Amino acid sequence: MADEAPTGAMQPSATNEQHDGEPHDRGAFNDGLNKLRAGVLGANDGIVSVAAVVVGVAGATAELAPIITAGVAAVVGGAISMALGEYVSVASARDSQTALIAKEKRELAEMPEQELAELAGIYQAKGLSAETAQRVAEELTAHDVLGAHLEAELHIDENEVLKPWQAAWASFLSFLLGAVLPMLAITLPPAELRIPIAFVATLLALGITGALGAYLGKSPWLKPTVRVVLGGAVALAVTFAIGAMLGTAIA
Repeated sequence: MADEAPTGAMQPSATNEQHDGEPHDRGAFNDGLNKLRAGVLGANDGIVSVAAVVVGVAGATAELAPIITAGVAAVVGGAISMALGEYVSVASARDSQTALIAKEKRELAEMPEQELAELAGIYQAKGLSAETAQRVAEELTAHDVLGAHLEAELHIDENEVLKPWQAAWASFLSFLLGAVLPMLAITLPPAELRIPIAFVATLLALGITGALGAYLGKSPWLKPTVRVVLGGAVALAVTFAIGAMLGTAIA
């Protein structure tokens, strides 16, 4: 009796304990990352592309009307293009997921024994003994046969199929939100301050979105922030230089 482990040395709840900051619902985590990716990309694209257009036009002319016209065209065209591209990309991925799910359903209906053996083999390859892997496969099959195979073979959750319209709207709205800043920065200040203010405001906004995206994605913030800011600075400098050369040539 003296060698017996004390009662309560291991509570059942300890096996279910989760660590802070670690995602345990992969479907929800992946869905959140997809939304985050679409939102951050849309906002960054709205900031950079619209700022590059209006700064380029401002480099060619000090008149406000052409700057506003070009900026509005860039906002509308960019938002639609971003949404369409995101929809096509996510819809293609969704179609692939749907086809794989249908294929797995057909295989389970036509050859359940082979599928059970395949499932057991997957868990055995992960380090379980043949007996344990077989028992795990049988218990998972009894609980949710399709879900077990989708998770083990394809890493797909049937309830978490990608949503193309959701991604498209997220990209569209985030692009519009990102585009607001460069439009205000180039149109509100006096003519002599438009370009410097647009440069500073754009780079600050890119730094914020880069750092925010890294923070929400639980990754270090410095490298992605610097990368985004440098890319934006290059885009603004190039378009301004082109606009200034064209404006001088036309004049």
